[in-house]
Amino acid sequence: MNGPGVGRTTWRALRARRRDVGRLAAWSAVESLPALLAGLLVARAVDQGFLAGRFTTGLAWLGGLAVAVLLGAAATGRVYRSLGDVVEPFRDELARLVVHGALHDATRAGAHPDSAPVARLTHHVEIVRDTFGGLVMVVRGFLFTAGAALLGLLALDATVAALVAAPLLAGLVVFTAALPSMLAHQRTQVRAGEALGRSAATALTGHRDVLACGAEERTVAEVDRRVGDHADAERTLARMSALRSLSLGLGGWLPVVVLLLAAPWLVRRGLSTGAVLGALVYVTTSLQPALHALVQGLGGGGLRYAVTLERILRTCPPPARRDRAATPGADPQGDTPAVRLSNLTFRYGPGARPILADFSMTLPEGEHLAVVGPSGTGKSTLAGLVAGLIEPERGTVHLAGRPVAALGRTDLAALRVLVPQEAYVFTGSLADNLRYLSPDADDTAVETALARLGADALARRLGGLAATVDPTTLSAGERQLVAAVRAYLAPAPLVILDEATCHLDPTLEATVESAFARRPGTLVVIAHRISSAVRARRVLVFDEDGPLDGSHQELLVRSPGYRDLVGHWDGVSAAGGADRVAAPRG
Repeated sequence: MNGPGVGRTTWRALRARRRDVGRLAAWSAVESLPALLAGLLVARAVDQGFLAGRFTTGLAWLGGLAVAVLLGAAATGRVYRSLGDVVEPFRDELARLVVHGALHDATRAGAHPDSAPVARLTHHVEIVRDTFGGLVMVVRGFLFTAGAALLGLLALDATVAALVAAPLLAGLVVFTAALPSMLAHQRTQVRAGEALGRSAATALTGHRDVLACGAEERTVAEVDRRVGDHADAERTLARMSALRSLSLGLGGWLPVVVLLLAAPWLVRRGLSTGAVLGALVYVTTSLQPALHALVQGLGGGGLRYAVTLERILRTCPPPARRDRAATPGADPQGDTPAVRLSNLTFRYGPGARPILADFSMTLPEGEHLAVVGPSGTGKSTLAGLVAGLIEPERGTVHLAGRPVAALGRTDLAALRVLVPQEAYVFTGSLADNLRYLSPDADDTAVETALARLGADALARRLGGLAATVDPTTLSAGERQLVAAVRAYLAPAPLVILDEATCHLDPTLEATVESAFARRPGTLVVIAHRISSAVRARRVLVFDEDGPLDGSHQELLVRSPGYRDLVGHWDGVSAAGGADRVAAPRG
């Protein structure tokens, strides 16, 4: 099972439920009591009972075996209950992974929602769930049953145990060596089946175009080729069953032959008739069925499990763990710019006027930038380009020295957090809402963030961190405040506030922006009020002549559009100085 993270994902799922796995193992040990005692009790019943002429004693020994069988049967029910505790949470994790990937694909720029991949992947999740449960059952069944049987054989006679273990081990080695090839052929068979399905669907849905273009022969030939590929893959997979039969012959039936051939020699060595019969009981009632279940389970459901889980993980890779101490792309020397925009060009449509044309800008680590300008000039477009939500027509965007175009969504999420104007709050506890981007944040960190952003009063009104939040009962400003605290707690070093405080009063907006300005990292504010620009160290203004950046005082001199945005100023000199600001316009 060497697919992309299949082994790691399986091991992580088992480790995450160590207690449930331990309970499953404990009940499996009880269930294997018949496998442990069957040969020994049969040997005692024959040697000390029936062959010795003590019929009652023989029945008593067999009665002990019956008790062991009843205990094992009772434990089987507990085994299946424990199996559900292991399998169902894993199934839920995969379902969440599929939904996460589907939502990401549906909401990325230029994407269209499509329920077909979700339905297909959900079906794959159910396949993984069923095969994972079967895999756990056959592997733990073989380990406990075969282990118990070998212990019983060892208790009968060490030589007998060695005679049985040698061919059993040979069968396992043959099967294990063939597994990678089986997996490769299973993968080929699945891909050939999917290719056949796509080819047939294309031919059927486009049959009118096929007829109109006279492409019947070409289309039939293509579908026929796909049918042949699938048939070849099926035949190859079927031939692999010969290896499974070889493994079963070596590990399951060869021990029986070895015991029968060695029986006279074993009896001459002093082994009793009952012990020989007990050894045969161990092989035929425990080792053979356990090996058969393992080979058939791994060779069938196990291969489907590996291939199907591999497909899920390729389509929906797990979100990377967020770790402030290991932020991707962070430069240890601190000299890599937080944001570097190079010759960006972007327009909405081929014939549209460019929103940005060959625009370049560099933001050092720790910068506090405010972006201002009239509505529709490209402020939110710039935020989307920096955040990697929009692809430029030309040019590049680098965050912490890494090209956004080459980053996966998990790496990108670890580098930046974007808070839009319409804040999203979900139904759940206030703590869950605030920790959404930083699940490891403790209560102290959350409460500190609430206090710094002036949201502690809101938290008290809602009833504390454990209180359930109903988004419909919150005002637009309250939702923005929750989203701001969530972003403040996020480990990403770059924060982009896209008019994310427009529903807050000016005093609270100033508190929020000041808190983010003191937060380690870089801050970009798409400003709703000109007061955000006054607080920033650097301002980028969009006016009729294009983007222009500088300090607040510099732009008062250089940009008529910025002076108009600032509002009416008293004492503006020819050099552009200003004594004070009158009430800024919103």
